Amino acid sequence: MAKDGDKSDWKEFLWNPRTREFLGRTASSWGLIFLFYLIFYTCLAGMFALTMYVMLQTLDEHRPTWQDRLSTPGLVIRPRADDTFEIVYTKEDTESWDLYAQTLDKFLQPYNDSLQAQKNHECAPDKYFIQEDSGEVKNNPKRSCQFNRTVLQSCSGIDDRYYGYREGQPCIIIKLNRVIGLLPGKDNQAPYVTCAAKKYRVGKDQWKDDADKIGELIYFPPNGTINPMYFPYYGKKAQVNYSQPLVAVKFLNITHNEDVNIECKINAENIPVGGERDKFAGRVSFKLRINSKN
Repeated sequence: MAKDGDKSDWKEFLWNPRTREFLGRTASSWGLIFLFYLIFYTCLAGMFALTMYVMLQTLDEHRPTWQDRLSTPGLVIRPRADDTFEIVYTKEDTESWDLYAQTLDKFLQPYNDSLQAQKNHECAPDKYFIQEDSGEVKNNPKRSCQFNRTVLQSCSGIDDRYYGYREGQPCIIIKLNRVIGLLPGKDNQAPYVTCAAKKYRVGKDQWKDDADKIGELIYFPPNGTINPMYFPYYGKKAQVNYSQPLVAVKFLNITHNEDVNIECKINAENIPVGGERDKFAGRVSFKLRINSKN
């Protein structure tokens, strides 16, 4: 009988036909509760929307208010088959280096002279390309300077579609990462890229490098120079067609059948090169090995 009584009480709690209450409340009581929470959450949503609106009014659509990236740009290389920063191939084995040539072809397509002439501006060289806003009037979109593929000469893939890999004289393309507002150098002094043998630890207090293996290098543009006209960079939205300047380095007589550790860095008075704790600030390291059956 006790169970029947509990069951009856439970049913009456769910729905009481005498008082017309559902879960202990009448329809009007439930309606007032629903109305209260509807107004409450509507106010919360309105306050959130208002806060977001006010905050968005303080932001520039084309330029970030705050930048959390390093002021020192990093360097990246092409080709890169994986994340190991190793370029290893056999000179006589076409399949071992053909992927590198294809990667460079794809990477350099946007730099074709015809495409650059269509979308970018022929700038005056040897000085920064400053494009200031006129007070409240934004000078957007901003123009970008042409970087023509032919500037890379024998590393452009035009005269040698194998980029030197077939002859054991490979080309490596070096790209400077974008940093908004960066003006490398002082008084329009051009930054430049240099590559050399990288020192590496061989013992507890012993260091070694591969200077005797790296051989002769040649840079395109000459001396690895990056013309100041490609700076400053104004951001992806403000400068839609921006083409990052490139430097190509060609290894003319690197030692075959041995690992060669190489480091390339950007040189400018106001660009510090990172230390051991920040290995990618202003520099990039990679291993190059060319195997030969001869």
